[in-house]
Amino acid sequence: MRDLTVAVFRPDDERLEDAVELIDSLGATAVPDPMLAVEPTGSPPRTDADCVVLTSKTGAELVADAGWEPGEATVCAIGPRTADALREVGYDVDTVPEEYTSSGLVATLEGAVDGARVEVARSDHGSPVLLDGLEAAGAYVHETVLYRLVRPAGSGDSTERAAAGTLDAACFTSSLTVEHWLEAADERGNRDEALEGLTEATVGVIGEPTRETAADAGIDVDLVASEATFDALACETVEAAAPTYHE
Repeated sequence: MRDLTVAVFRPDDERLEDAVELIDSLGATAVPDPMLAVEPTGSPPRTDADCVVLTSKTGAELVADAGWEPGEATVCAIGPRTADALREVGYDVDTVPEEYTSSGLVATLEGAVDGARVEVARSDHGSPVLLDGLEAAGAYVHETVLYRLVRPAGSGDSTERAAAGTLDAACFTSSLTVEHWLEAADERGNRDEALEGLTEATVGVIGEPTRETAADAGIDVDLVASEATFDALACETVEAAAPTYHE
């Protein structure tokens, strides 16, 4: 019986290392296939905001490297991982929503930002839900793009496995990882076969927007993680895949 193989698409840094370690600890074999690479823009957040929102560990590290100071602004993190990253580089975090999503953060802030200047500092692929929701709550919203997310050259090994029928599960962590996975399959000329292979695999996604993107592309999604974290996604995907794996 071969090992349960699980594709993970985290950026090629400690996040990918942590993902591989977690999958291995669950008794499966990780198939690391980075679908995201970071290109910093060099643009720091504004310093005159009443509230500043950061949405990733990468963003936290970039604002720290730029020497950004929040002043009297309320600092908000979209989830505990981002909050931990901000604290590690020396920032105090005032707000973390109970639901670690853009809509969850809007729900947490909507009663407190009417008339406030809100700075959203994130990647170039951030969800419009956050900006639209804060504006609807009465905030004056400004977005700073801290970095661009691109597909690394050479990505797509997992599409070969899917096409060959040797990929048992996949963990998509954003709509962009889905889009880049499909681009990699197109580049390798195996899109139809790879999509067919995914129908036999267990596909987990990190949230509803990712599920919608996958479904629109013809990918059957087996589960949406109960919590918008990679740990929850990985654990639940492996658990869903393992009971039906008997080869």
